[in-house]
Amino acid sequence: MTESLDAPRLAAWRAYIEASQRLFTRLEEDLRADSALSFADYHVLVLLSEAPGQRLRMGELASRLVFSPSRLTYQISTMRRRGLVAREACPDDRRGSEAVLTAAGLLALREAAPHHLRSVRAHLMDDLDDAEVACLTRIFERLGRRLRADRDASTPHPDN
Repeated sequence: MTESLDAPRLAAWRAYIEASQRLFTRLEEDLRADSALSFADYHVLVLLSEAPGQRLRMGELASRLVFSPSRLTYQISTMRRRGLVAREACPDDRRGSEAVLTAAGLLALREAAPHHLRSVRAHLMDDLDDAEVACLTRIFERLGRRLRADRDASTPHPDN
């Protein structure tokens, strides 16, 4: 049987779960109210805006969003219908496809970004001092690296 968490770790775990859920919900509510974009819409738009040529292969985008391929397909389809992104065949590999940021998607991102930044500051960043920001960054970068490595180690490779 797995050993239970000691009281401080249990308290940290519960505080993290409750606060992160409340934070995500609040950021999502603010984003929708200010821009009619969901958090997932916004994240897709940000990643595409930062990518070379404002396009990413669907597999790379799914990996960066931590979405399953079917969830990404659904997400991109709904955003396509709203004119925020396009889906195109990959120029180098016609079997693959890419999500491409449209002019309307870039405009939606530019209009939403100041409101979203204000929400992030108000509900998280303005409460933290520099040491706390540095600590959170170290913690979540380390966890992210480990979780990506765990995922990569458990993903079957085609040549295995």
